[in-house]
Amino acid sequence: STHKSAGSRISTMKIAVIGQSLFGQEVYKELKNDGHTIVGVFTIPDKDGKADPLGDIPEVVDQYKAVGFFLYGCKCVKCFIYNFFSKSRTLIHGDKKGGFTVFWADDGLDTGPILLQRECDVEPDDTVNSIYKRFLFPEGVKGTVEAVRMIAAGTALKIIQPEEGATYECIQKKDNAKIDWNQPAEAIHNWIRGNDKVPGAWAEVDGQKLTFYGSTLVDNNPSTKGQPLEIPGAGRPGLVTKAGLVLFGNDDKALLVRNLQFEDGKMISAGQYFSMGSSAAVELTEEEKAFAVWKSILTNVEQVEDSTDFFKSGAASMDVVRLVEEVKLRASDLQLQNEDVYMATTFQEFIQMCVRKLRGEDGEEELVVDYVEKNVNNMTIRMPHQLFINGEYVDAEGGKTYKTINPTDGEPICDVSLAQISDVEKAVSAAKEAFDEGEWGKMNPRDRGRLMYRLADLMEQHQEELATIESIDSGAVYTLALKTHVGMSIQTFRYFAGWCDKIQVSADGYVFTFHSSRVCAIVIPWNYPLMMLAWKTAACLAAGNTVVLKPAQVTPLTALKFAELTVRAGFPKGVVNILPGSGFLVGQRLSDHPDIRKLGFTGSTEIGKQIMKSCAVSNVKKVSLELGGKSPLIIFSDCDLDKAVRMGMSSVFFNKGENCIAAGRLFVEESLHDTFVQRVVEEVKKMRIGDPLDRSTDHGPQNHKAHMDKLVEYANTGVKEGAKLICGGKQVGRPGFFFEPTVFTNVQDNMFIAKEESFGPIMIISKFKNGDVDGVLKRANDTEFGLASGVFTRDISKALYVSEKLKAGTVFVNTYNKTDVAAPFGGFKQSGFGKDLGQEALNEYLCTKAVTIEY
Repeated sequence: STHKSAGSRISTMKIAVIGQSLFGQEVYKELKNDGHTIVGVFTIPDKDGKADPLGDIPEVVDQYKAVGFFLYGCKCVKCFIYNFFSKSRTLIHGDKKGGFTVFWADDGLDTGPILLQRECDVEPDDTVNSIYKRFLFPEGVKGTVEAVRMIAAGTALKIIQPEEGATYECIQKKDNAKIDWNQPAEAIHNWIRGNDKVPGAWAEVDGQKLTFYGSTLVDNNPSTKGQPLEIPGAGRPGLVTKAGLVLFGNDDKALLVRNLQFEDGKMISAGQYFSMGSSAAVELTEEEKAFAVWKSILTNVEQVEDSTDFFKSGAASMDVVRLVEEVKLRASDLQLQNEDVYMATTFQEFIQMCVRKLRGEDGEEELVVDYVEKNVNNMTIRMPHQLFINGEYVDAEGGKTYKTINPTDGEPICDVSLAQISDVEKAVSAAKEAFDEGEWGKMNPRDRGRLMYRLADLMEQHQEELATIESIDSGAVYTLALKTHVGMSIQTFRYFAGWCDKIQVSADGYVFTFHSSRVCAIVIPWNYPLMMLAWKTAACLAAGNTVVLKPAQVTPLTALKFAELTVRAGFPKGVVNILPGSGFLVGQRLSDHPDIRKLGFTGSTEIGKQIMKSCAVSNVKKVSLELGGKSPLIIFSDCDLDKAVRMGMSSVFFNKGENCIAAGRLFVEESLHDTFVQRVVEEVKKMRIGDPLDRSTDHGPQNHKAHMDKLVEYANTGVKEGAKLICGGKQVGRPGFFFEPTVFTNVQDNMFIAKEESFGPIMIISKFKNGDVDGVLKRANDTEFGLASGVFTRDISKALYVSEKLKAGTVFVNTYNKTDVAAPFGGFKQSGFGKDLGQEALNEYLCTKAVTIEY
């Protein structure tokens, strides 16, 4: 049938959808949207109450019956078949290209005229399953729908293909899939992946057929640590290692197999071949027992017992998909794959496996952590102290270490591995391999988001431990560390987890905009060790990058604990790498490294300039810099005085003044000046200085001794210049690195303390004439920095005018320090460029590509 639209002739057709899968369902939706009439679905009959997905669409079934078709048979006006031409042959032969064909129906030999073809690259470790997820499913739906549109428009091609050699002889039979060990390792690898998952490459081992899945080539010499496994016909025994089963070809090169399946259908991790059945049972809560969804799937089983086997009870591959998806609906943060069902076939094994994943216990034995344990803050904290590279904690080259110091008492906390240049090379190589070859670069963005949500949940479960580590390593008051250092870090990961599947291709006419990722480096400061990590790393990971991160040398411990939680959350190896070490060595090498394509840095303007120069000279890598500040805060006499005093205090003394957006200089209107100063001094005298773990403490130690000494020198300079020291200005007479909250008045514009950032608890107060709005704005903007600023006034017009004129990336009105994960954060001028937080932060970690297509 045809109809006319906008003067053009468009044909619609009666179509029968042929297929038994979710694929057919997606095609159906698109054809329906195009206005075609779906008259039938060729699908399997209902079996034990399990209908094909297409058969679950009521309107399809109703129309099907209305035209007299049976549920599993039909005729159609135009007939074509969607067919893969890659599959096993391409993989077994090691072809570099694969794809699919849509062709006109013939007598069944797949030799009808070709209508449409699409092509893709075949990666070295691809299987049919990975190609299907990455290419064949999404592009196959598009290709099938496009073929229908071409038929409807009368523009469909008919490219004749030869029939010579055409056969239905199927290589995908179990008897044909036996492994020939007398060939190179690459050929064995291609044979295994070519038969993965159907029918499965196999060999006789210990008197039974053992099927091999999940093969990857081993580039370097594999570890010889493992238990030998004799394999008849193989030139060398296999090695059962923690990573899997290492196999050898006749060229002495190796491959690694991850999973094994026995004749009874039981699948295990290959590394567990000699230790089957040794795992302890997990005691389930009532809530966790809710994963018992088997009864709705195994309809022919009256009672599901612990020993009930999923496949022996009649389940098939579509049932595996359904089981996995139904379980995910009940626990959206559960990282469950189809392979997990094959590896835990009985009800008890499956439930225990799900619970271990949810509890973060899955794979714990895979991560070896040499903890430093301390009993502190009414808890036992467990701190990793080694480098974290490629999913493992390792010593630095040469076993080099340094001591990280507790600023509360000046005593060492523990020895931390000190990264060397060779360690940087290893970490960058691991990040590059994880991006280019690993699971991360191929992962569905929504699955990436699930991992980040899971990581945020684990951070929340460990928030007291993280806050305690942050407190003893950086001097942060524990209550602030719990709320801000850790609390906002958790919020940040949850915010960016939600962005993972919303970074999409956009189209404007013939131009398509794509986004891609890369290997990134991140260098963070010591004032908010975990939060600065989160602000940059969350956006970086959400965009699909892998990362090498250098924490500040004086505060490495929460970053190393964070690395542990990424493993517990299920992040693939190499995605996150942490290198404690010096900026001179590690930071410089990351800036110079040719495989790093993006570097994010928070720190001083001086170091930022050096990083920017190195990044430009090395490979013109993209850089984002959040640098120094001298943020002005303007307080007008018409303000809410109580609020201005309270927030003015916070603007300077928050986190001991070690705050990038701290108000570096307060401008107070002349008529309010003396009253404001008096009120501030009264509040300063109430501040309780002491142990940051004490819940009543307001003001903890400065981060490290060199910084405290710098603050003493800064205060002395202010006094020498003629500024009036109202209170403070000295080190507190107690162990540790405590500096008194300090207030200066009578500060002139040409003074050192009026221009330079203290990065400490030093309030710099200057007067401005009553009503001189433009004059004080000129003074406030007379700085090379532009990170943040603030204004206090009840006059909304004045507030808006001043906000517009202040030259800073953030302006606070009648408040201060109120950052939000959804609001972009970054500076102007020598405070840097680029944004953390908000949607804009994603752009810092994405490469945008425009593709112009002429049809």
